Amino acid sequence: MDHIQGQAEPEEQSGGAAALPAPVAPARVVTLTAGEFTLTVNPVDGSEIEPLRPGTRAGRPAKRDAAARAARDAAARPPALPGAPVPARPPRAREEELERLVRLLGRGRSVRLTGPAGSGRSSLLDEVAAQCAGLAPDGVVRLSGYGHQQPAELLHTLYETVYEASDTRPDRIEILARVRDIGAVVLLDDLEMGGVALDELLRATPECAYLLAATPDTRAPSDDSHIEEVFLGGLGKNECLELLEAGVGRPLTEAETAWASDLRFASEGLPLRFVQAAALLRQRDEINHTDEADDEEEPGVFEERPRDTVEVPLPTLAEGAAPAELLASRVSESARAALRIACALGGELPHHAHLPALVGDTHADSAVAELLGCGMLTQVGPRYRLASGVARQLEEVGYGDTAAEEARTAARHYAWWTGHASVNPQRVAAEADAVLAALGGADVVAAVLLARTAAPAFAASLHWEAWDRVLRAGAEAARKAGEVAEQAYFHHELGVLALCEGRLDRARAELETSIGLRGALADKRGTVAGRRALALVVDREAAEVTVSPPLRLEAPAVPQADSPAAGVTAPALTRGSGASEALTVPGPVARSAARPGAGSATAGRAAAGAPSAASEAVTRVAPVVPVTRRQEPPTTLSEVFEDAFPLSPKPAPAPTPVAGPAADSGRRRRALLAGAGALAVVVLGTVVSLALASSDSEPPAQGPAVSTSPTRMVQPSEPGISGNDSPADPADPVVEPSAQSTAPGGTAGAPTPGRTPSRTPSRRPQSTGPQPPASSSAPVPPTSAAPTPSDTPSASVVPSPTATATGTATATGTTTSPGPGTVR
Repeated sequence: MDHIQGQAEPEEQSGGAAALPAPVAPARVVTLTAGEFTLTVNPVDGSEIEPLRPGTRAGRPAKRDAAARAARDAAARPPALPGAPVPARPPRAREEELERLVRLLGRGRSVRLTGPAGSGRSSLLDEVAAQCAGLAPDGVVRLSGYGHQQPAELLHTLYETVYEASDTRPDRIEILARVRDIGAVVLLDDLEMGGVALDELLRATPECAYLLAATPDTRAPSDDSHIEEVFLGGLGKNECLELLEAGVGRPLTEAETAWASDLRFASEGLPLRFVQAAALLRQRDEINHTDEADDEEEPGVFEERPRDTVEVPLPTLAEGAAPAELLASRVSESARAALRIACALGGELPHHAHLPALVGDTHADSAVAELLGCGMLTQVGPRYRLASGVARQLEEVGYGDTAAEEARTAARHYAWWTGHASVNPQRVAAEADAVLAALGGADVVAAVLLARTAAPAFAASLHWEAWDRVLRAGAEAARKAGEVAEQAYFHHELGVLALCEGRLDRARAELETSIGLRGALADKRGTVAGRRALALVVDREAAEVTVSPPLRLEAPAVPQADSPAAGVTAPALTRGSGASEALTVPGPVARSAARPGAGSATAGRAAAGAPSAASEAVTRVAPVVPVTRRQEPPTTLSEVFEDAFPLSPKPAPAPTPVAGPAADSGRRRRALLAGAGALAVVVLGTVVSLALASSDSEPPAQGPAVSTSPTRMVQPSEPGISGNDSPADPADPVVEPSAQSTAPGGTAGAPTPGRTPSRTPSRRPQSTGPQPPASSSAPVPPTSAAPTPSDTPSASVVPSPTATATGTATATGTTTSPGPGTVR
């Protein structure tokens, strides 16, 4: 008898006295090879990891022979169940689909068998496995994809099935190299992944032919996978009746046949519904005492139930479509208790050896066979779980009301069982789904205890996906419970697991967290173990860092010895065309702006012969103030000055590819000349403007002599310019005076040829130009300001000796004063 069934024996033998404490079993310390590391699983202080010592690496593993594969396949099947035998399998009803699947797999094609839950996919896979036993050199491999969303764990399971590799967990590179040589027919039931993950699984095993059984809601494979699709629908009317008769064990009556026809229409011919319907008819027969043996027996004296039978009618169509409630009401009490535990664990049914301890009945292990015969359980790898739709139907009638209590009981039981010395890690790994389900539904205290005992077992069994899940759940439960020491243990184990899988960032974060917690607890041994593992992480990070070439700034160009301008060539501002330009600074300015040692270093490199640009990494200096070139050439000095020295940065255009060192040097030389010319224009324009501004006074025009007596007169200003206005802009066009003759008594608009205008010195320079004639025929524009009186003495105009026939005096030469900035 299993030790689980005899766990209450010490209390019974003690005769009611207090039970003596059981002796402490020795801790299970397991040494494994994980990739390039040696992993020692220590349940007390945490796992220890160190590099694999030289000479201890195992060679290429050998493949299992046919006998070893058969033994392993038998061990992976569900064990024989105690109790009443399960009804025999009905005759084959999928001959067409079976023949097509075997033909495609024989050609090396991968097939995806799609069918709804309860369509008989697992039974069809059993038939395919029997006929494909000799097709591949490595035989047939049965795998379960339930709960696997990534292909890593499936690849490791495939590797363990084909190769003789005990206590070894290769890294990803080695596993990919080993599974590539596997040539087998892989039957993968309960597939839950698709798309990229499925493509990765298929690419990793190119010599394998897959038969993937999945439901329609599973993610479809990608278009490049080239997987054949076979859809598995419901059964026909005749097949449903044959399946029902085989389950009942007798011919059907007319009423039962009509009921079965209606049930087929309601359930779309799913085989699972007819297995459950056969169980309903068997239970009805037992209640109605229709067996011939019961009719021949005489009523007993001590028989509790009355002899008079009660006719139970056929189930309704609704009860046949959802029969879980009716089936559960007719099974034993131990079976109903097992159903409550399964509902509390999310549909997972514990191994039949655990039911006596969980239910409290020594014969509760026979409940699994009873439920399996009723069609309420389905096979998932080496274990059983509730069939599709059963958990929902039971929870609706109250089977989930005690879920919290049942999950807490299961968690405490598994905490004791996983930590027992007589339980090997492989048995714990086979019960991983039930353990994880109990861990998720338990309280924080029971969850911490269960995770603490189950994590080393999962690590030793090489079931690292379950190890990762139980460690994360344990760390969260320990945080909620305030168990700092347990929390530090879980973070340490998570760091070791991440280091074994090559996730260095995750390993560093987990180990640093563990070291901090253990440092707060003054746990020296745990801190030392964490620092050793962290040192391995640092070494791995240093080994994976790629040494990059040193970066340097681009050296400035060195002027030639015979160059007329000896200065420093600085990177110029980027123009609109994207070409690189330069600006030459004169020698004194260059010496003041150059950095100390920059010129000597550059000259040394030029003299010694600098390496080519392809051999060194060069970082080019981006311009600080980008300038955009104008679309039109500048026409005034202000525009030239704005182009040369912008006041605000403008958006730089997209950079263009650099032609090469030779092109850059030529472009810089041209840019040097352009920049020098622009600077010269700016300087020349500034000098001319200053010179003109200093001599902008205009002498009075030569005319008739005037008296020197001081008179008060009003001088009209120039049209459009007041006395406080600034001189005209040099960019404005200059209007030449007209050459038409003036009226008698006025002055001429143009100077007389052959005569040079003379200047008369004045005491105060005038800021206005020549006044227009009083008798001019052209209209006078309005002035911008009123005439201002002048208190300064003015000279009278002296007429020239030349006189006309009418005796009127004319001006011999009157010129206009040029504006500032105008070259005469």
